[in-house]
Amino acid sequence: MKREKWGFSVASQGRSDHSRARRGEISTPHGVIATPAFIPVGTKATVKALSVEQVRHTGAQAVLANAYHLYLQPGAEILDRAGGLSAFMNWNGPTFTDSGGFQVLSLGVGFKKTLAMDPGEVTADDVIQSPKLRLAHVDDDGVTFKSHLDGSLHRFTPEISMQVQHQIGADIIFAFDECTTLMNTKEYQQIALDRTLAWAHRCIAEHKKLTEVRVGKPYQALFGVIQGAQYEDLRKEAARNIAALDFDGFGIGGAIDKSALTQIVSWVTDQLPEDKPRHLLGIGEPDDLFRGVESGADTFDCVAPTRNARTSAVYGPSGRFNLTVSENRTAFAPIDEKCTCYTCTHYTRAYLHHLFKAKEILGSTLTTIHNVHFTVKLVDKIREHLDQDNYEEFRDDFLARYYPSR
Repeated sequence: MKREKWGFSVASQGRSDHSRARRGEISTPHGVIATPAFIPVGTKATVKALSVEQVRHTGAQAVLANAYHLYLQPGAEILDRAGGLSAFMNWNGPTFTDSGGFQVLSLGVGFKKTLAMDPGEVTADDVIQSPKLRLAHVDDDGVTFKSHLDGSLHRFTPEISMQVQHQIGADIIFAFDECTTLMNTKEYQQIALDRTLAWAHRCIAEHKKLTEVRVGKPYQALFGVIQGAQYEDLRKEAARNIAALDFDGFGIGGAIDKSALTQIVSWVTDQLPEDKPRHLLGIGEPDDLFRGVESGADTFDCVAPTRNARTSAVYGPSGRFNLTVSENRTAFAPIDEKCTCYTCTHYTRAYLHHLFKAKEILGSTLTTIHNVHFTVKLVDKIREHLDQDNYEEFRDDFLARYYPSR
């Protein structure tokens, strides 16, 4: 199987008890991604509220879309006829697609739609949504689910996920997996782990077949997904098993206890080869990005920057705050005086406050520009300071300002 225009190289590698951070480059048919890198989420072939030109101006190197949503609307065959995801959305850079496995969690379970969770004290499977209320049902062969759009029944298997993702045509695609929550028992986590491994073998077989059949299409790199929740033995088992297969890279997925993120991701990366990239799925809060980089992850995606922006929550030098609070009504200064994004160089907090109070769509666009720019540039700065060998100073200074109460 020819892997033309695909590759990964490590420019520098940290190896200590404190940091596994590394610098590298991912080469794809649509361009190079300098790592570490934050990848904005464009679930339905659009980063919500932004044009592609606005996404480019944030400094984003790539975008991640979702196979499940694009399969339902407009349909993977439409993207295939358009020339693939990049051509369809007029994005002239690298693209990722998530496999749809996370939708099994969010639709089938009905729990929190986030990978980073607080486990609390509940672990019984019966806290999960009752079967009658679920939109998705998992078995060893795949998943049957109801469309959240019209209630129609659909079936996803590893083979169908590969077929859909090949039609969508992203540069980096993920194997179909079963994503669990921290609320599942360890016994069920093992069942899901075994199922995900079996699906990984099937994804590789289908991926190789489609790559050979779809002559003339750019090579799509396939990443295997590693689950295991908060359990060290399961995480390491999953990492070793997935690493032994013919994947181009790896996605670290599943529910992750935020308080132990560094430890959990390190369990995984210690089992993985150093010559393949690792993507940490669903992680995007500033402190978690530092932890992810230090644990050896290369790329990250998360909806938090865009989702927060649409509620008027923006990232500032001293932490996140809401523009709709009364003090911003007469704040004739930008969100961040030092920020170089379009929003901060053209508009004041007072104007943004007005837009949200008036329920104007432009408010969401301007805050999304800022939050995506902030997150992309934060990881860019992490990368730069790794090169300059003063990463820890930068990290400590940033976190002290952003989380002053800690």
